[in-house]
Amino acid sequence: MSPVVLAIIPIFGLILLGFILRRLEFPSLDFWPVSERLTYYVLFPALLVSGMADRAFDGSALGLALTLAGAVCLVGAFLMLVKNMFAMDGPAFTSVFQGAIRPNTYVGMSAAAALLGPDWMTLSAVALLTLVPLVNVLCVLVLSRHGKYGGGLGRVGLELVKNPLILACAVGLLLNVTGLALPRLLNDLLAILGTAALPMGLLAVGAGLRMEGLGERALPVVLASLAHLVALPLAAFGCAQLLGVTGFALDAALIYTAIPVSVSAFILARQMGGDHRVMALIITVQTALSAVTMPILLHLLGS
Repeated sequence: MSPVVLAIIPIFGLILLGFILRRLEFPSLDFWPVSERLTYYVLFPALLVSGMADRAFDGSALGLALTLAGAVCLVGAFLMLVKNMFAMDGPAFTSVFQGAIRPNTYVGMSAAAALLGPDWMTLSAVALLTLVPLVNVLCVLVLSRHGKYGGGLGRVGLELVKNPLILACAVGLLLNVTGLALPRLLNDLLAILGTAALPMGLLAVGAGLRMEGLGERALPVVLASLAHLVALPLAAFGCAQLLGVTGFALDAALIYTAIPVSVSAFILARQMGGDHRVMALIITVQTALSAVTMPILLHLLGS
């Protein structure tokens, strides 16, 4: 069996386990929203800060960043151009747009840890520092234009400033650049917290999946899934070829574009007037399909 498949099976096994536990209401229905907030605001930031502080960045970082940014901008621009070709309202389109470009960092970091060797954290930090700000800006702007409630440019800045992943990457990068070292006790504490981030994040992804109403909203779900799971990684591969990005940097670009859409897209859709029901279905379908599409794309296009 392919090493890529062997690495990805446990990731989606944890997602499936989270889905099953949530349906069994174990340990309770109230547990899952709390665990997701804990993972998002504490465990993942701890993993990023402790993992980035002593990593060395090389010349591949710029190529990876440009590859990811280019792929997102190409797919986003294409969707804006073809928007009027599809019979869907503005809120539904915002969910398609989010579904096409917003990455699930839980799945991405888990796949990176399994496939990118000892420098997976460095490559993941570059990917997150590129994708999280860019995707948030683009999605908030589209929601402001086509959602029910909007939010304006001020909302973009607020989303970026309060994003714990961006803040954690910034702190880790600052420690890395300045050569400052965290006190050993603090570093050990962050490292221990970080070990829980990936499994808890994947369980939370599974717990958030919903399937109700798929037949009535098939068009936006299919469009977003094709854009994200096929067009986005293909665009990343094309950008990588143009920029001469190879090796683990190429694999990182493929991983962070082939992963499904983030569960946080549902929250933003609900807050800014997107179609959150369509968003929930897009998240569920992409998560299920990516278990098949990710290993295929990584096998065919990876280094």
